Amino acid sequence: MRSPQLLLFLLLGLSPLLAVSRSISAPADGAAADLPLSDGVTSRSHSDGRTLLLPSLRVPEIARLFSGEQCEQTYGFLPCTTTVVGNMFLIVVYGFLMYKAATYLSSGSELLLEIMGPGIVGGLFLPILGALPDAMLILVSGLSGSKEIAQNQVSIGMGLLAGSTVMLLTILWGSCIVLGKTDLSENSTSIDSQDTHLFCLFGSGVSTDIQTSYAARIMAISIIPFVLVQLPRVFNFPSGRRLAVLLSLIVAIALLVSYCVYQIFQPWIQRRRLAYAKHKHVISGILRHAQMQSLGRLMDKEGTPNPDVLKMLFHKLDMNSDGSLSHAELRALIIGLQIDEIDLDMDDAVKKIMDDFDTSRNSTIEEHEFVVGITKWLTEARHYVGNTSSYSKKFVDEYHSKTREEHNTLIDQSDEVVESIDTPGWISFKAILLLLLGTFLAAIFADPLVDAVDNFSLATSIPSFFISFIAMPLATNSSEAVSSIIFARRKKQRTSSLTFSEIYGGVTMNNTLCLAVFLALVYFRGLTWDFSAEVLIILIVCVVMGLFASFRTTFALWTCFVAFLLYPFSLVLVYLLDFVFGWS
Repeated sequence: MRSPQLLLFLLLGLSPLLAVSRSISAPADGAAADLPLSDGVTSRSHSDGRTLLLPSLRVPEIARLFSGEQCEQTYGFLPCTTTVVGNMFLIVVYGFLMYKAATYLSSGSELLLEIMGPGIVGGLFLPILGALPDAMLILVSGLSGSKEIAQNQVSIGMGLLAGSTVMLLTILWGSCIVLGKTDLSENSTSIDSQDTHLFCLFGSGVSTDIQTSYAARIMAISIIPFVLVQLPRVFNFPSGRRLAVLLSLIVAIALLVSYCVYQIFQPWIQRRRLAYAKHKHVISGILRHAQMQSLGRLMDKEGTPNPDVLKMLFHKLDMNSDGSLSHAELRALIIGLQIDEIDLDMDDAVKKIMDDFDTSRNSTIEEHEFVVGITKWLTEARHYVGNTSSYSKKFVDEYHSKTREEHNTLIDQSDEVVESIDTPGWISFKAILLLLLGTFLAAIFADPLVDAVDNFSLATSIPSFFISFIAMPLATNSSEAVSSIIFARRKKQRTSSLTFSEIYGGVTMNNTLCLAVFLALVYFRGLTWDFSAEVLIILIVCVVMGLFASFRTTFALWTCFVAFLLYPFSLVLVYLLDFVFGWS
């Protein structure tokens, strides 16, 4: 149905149309025929003075209202409603619970790294557990009720699958370019931590390493099952559709297994995350040392860094009073921190700090560079711990504690010297508890979220695909998005490489694990594969961004607009193909 609500929904993007909620009593027996329906503009009064306004109701909803049927409570006790605002509230609540499920699964799987190492956990558990909330939502969307109900609700699963992939490669990818951009050198590579060109489309951008390009190529290869399942439609061979679904399912599973094996035997992403965790722990140690050695609070009452105190701290660290900090003085500072909790390469730590602070590239850190650098670190630390207190010691200690914990969860036992684990039993128990809690939340609240989306679709006449395409990825991918943005804001090639590698990895899991779940539903429940427009936008976005990232390692600022424009383009294309040209 081509409705004004849908058009407005597409234009607003993330803000669904808020139609007027209504409360309609079930008519008495035999009274249904006497109740006039208005066109949603002109009010018509019933004989007893009642006015019934039904804006843009679809036939199934009208039948449900006149039959006296109310919404069906999930599990027989969870709340439900037929109103627009009520279902929007339920989507927010259940979406938040799915977000917490994704967070618990991520935390629990990372804790296993301390016990088992990144080979198995980082290559197998982390990718699968990261995609579990999406897979669970897709699964319940096709298991509900009869075959007819499942065929209707499975479009919610397809909306989530397409929306998650498109959001990662458009909105999140473009945002990481904007937040991670630095100046580009003459040979078109980014200069770490130097961002003087502001909004220069060709003079600033992001650089990644060659391994990130490999991740993009793997992502591009993972679209093969989408191509296979569409072949009968392309060649007008209806009798081969069920066989194509089965073949695509087998290929998707094979690609998933291959990707996990590759991750196990090539854990370069985990090694890079470990290196970054070490650097953050050094930063937290320096901030804590600075707090203890300063002659006042590092941050004022408004929560902003105190430049006067930072200057006094600089002069205390400048042992030879030459107005700058040298490599030797930084090394002495790090040795004085006594960071014996991690296996630290001292020279590498000094180099990374110098890279962060020395914007003039003269191999020393002047006073103003020190103030700017510490200010940046303090700001990042506050964002990381989510603490708005102006009392600097409290959040600096919390930041130090969190970075130490993060390092412990990312220890690469095969490539790094690892300290002994004092409480392996407690860490194992905590990891299992988080995994069980995350799995429980995902399993329990996936079905209510799907029902709320379906009811919201009925109440607004907006196809459920568009609601799930826009809203549901915000719940299942928020944790990954926040992590990517934090890494991107470091404005370093190595952290940018990690950011985009994880984005491409998330899309690869969507194209393998999540698609395999969806294809299994279609095949074993005998559903109809009728998602040509939806598959087309996935193919377009994955091919464009995959080719874009596979053969280049530098992305100027203008490339973010390519990514951003692909998002509304995808929505408009599905609308035109399905509701104008009648593909589905």
